[in-house]
Amino acid sequence: MQTRVRTLIALVLAFILALTSLSAITERVRDPGVTDTEIRIGNVMPYSGSLQVFGAIGKAEAAYFEMINERGGINGRKVRFISYDDKSDPSTALSLTRDLIEKDDVLLMFGSFGTPGNFAVRAYMNEKQIPQLFVASGDDHLSDPSLFPWTMGWQPSIREEGRIYANYIQAFYPGKRIVALWQNDHFGRELFKGLEDGLGDVARMIRVDIAYDIADQHLDTHISILKRSGAEIFVFAGVPANAAKAVRIAADLNWHPVFILNHMASSIATAQPTDNALSAITAAFLKDANDPAWKDEQASKDWQAFVEKYNRAGGKDDNAAVFGYAAAETLAQVLKQCGDDLSRENVMKQAAALKDYQSSMLLPGIKISTGPGNFRPIKHLRLIQFDGRTWQPIGEVLETAFANAQK
Repeated sequence: MQTRVRTLIALVLAFILALTSLSAITERVRDPGVTDTEIRIGNVMPYSGSLQVFGAIGKAEAAYFEMINERGGINGRKVRFISYDDKSDPSTALSLTRDLIEKDDVLLMFGSFGTPGNFAVRAYMNEKQIPQLFVASGDDHLSDPSLFPWTMGWQPSIREEGRIYANYIQAFYPGKRIVALWQNDHFGRELFKGLEDGLGDVARMIRVDIAYDIADQHLDTHISILKRSGAEIFVFAGVPANAAKAVRIAADLNWHPVFILNHMASSIATAQPTDNALSAITAAFLKDANDPAWKDEQASKDWQAFVEKYNRAGGKDDNAAVFGYAAAETLAQVLKQCGDDLSRENVMKQAAALKDYQSSMLLPGIKISTGPGNFRPIKHLRLIQFDGRTWQPIGEVLETAFANAQK
């Protein structure tokens, strides 16, 4: 009898030990940043400093997740979006990212802004095998799964945007003289390099190009120099406020070239203050929130209701806010696809398994598709032209893949 009791006790203890071990294993396989009720997401943004205009991206993302949480979250979990100000400083971006991973225990980093900052954290994120997802940079090197399988871009290539402008110029204005005013940073250099690459042997038609600092107080002098070149085409690459100044200064100088503005500087509300902007060209992938062409669409009505309710999301005319909203929609789709498997490995697997997904604020015909070797979710742009009231499409949707381009 005593033997049976001892055996029974031993079996019970073994069962309890097995349950305890199983519980411990279950706890170990659950990645940081996830509980039964919450998903923690990390982000860094320039909420102050020279690029603070793009802080609207982070504000819109925060507001989007607030809206999602009010609707019950994603698969029953609320999203806790933790976003810090890196002031566009790469060393600060790295320090804050480490804090988000090691102190705030976020599951992943999402949508952090800027090429230098994302380069600064890329090695750390890949060494730790933590998703660095949908970075807010159009640099091709931030979408290379063969070298950095935990880093994925979102927007089209900046260099390919420049190539598209080059192709447009050659098709519609062959032999015309070109000038360029570009922001003296990684973004401006990449777009200008794409312009040169796309022009190829006719890059000699770029009569003058000027690199300017974002806080430059002498844009009028630069534009006066550009005008004296006699150019018919003016390519601008920079922030929205400086795009508006460039358009206005050219008008004041009675100079009326064909303006080509980079997409993020082409908002109707912020960069089209004069008639000199009539016929301005850009290559877009997102809808302009202030374009009356979309006012009757449900997606546009939803956007207007969103910014009116969550006014900290940024101005309803702000391309940066639309960017953040659309990027957050894409992350929400990935998290929905994850179901209850919110391991970091599955997050990356689902991010690389998007099939013709279309965010509500993407232009018609532009969809998001990814794969194990395809870490550039948005690979198309559309040339559009301002007619004084709305953006009119020029031709078909263009794939951002040209000669010498990274496929």
